[in-house]
Amino acid sequence: MRVEFKTDGGFAYLPGLNQPFIIDTGELSAREVGELERLMDAARFFDLSETTEPRRATADTRRYTISVSSPERSHTVHLEEPIEDANVQALVDYLRAKTRMLRGAGT
Repeated sequence: MRVEFKTDGGFAYLPGLNQPFIIDTGELSAREVGELERLMDAARFFDLSETTEPRRATADTRRYTISVSSPERSHTVHLEEPIEDANVQALVDYLRAKTRMLRGAGT
């Protein structure tokens, strides 16, 4: 499975640090894959609509794009803070932490 995670906007937005980040589950441990799949299931990721209801966006509104593809299916969602569903927020938090961790390991 391939997960592409992109962040836009937010306070002190720096485009160079917010390029899409790819997570290939073939490069993760079985525990990490299990956690990601558990979070996706809890968030009902493949049942989410492609976009959330637009809000009054401000310059510091953070937006996320999550695209997941596997041989069986693919789906993309666009989210905007605040994220009201705790399970979707948990998935975003996981992806943000994984992105920071993996980007830090690459430097």
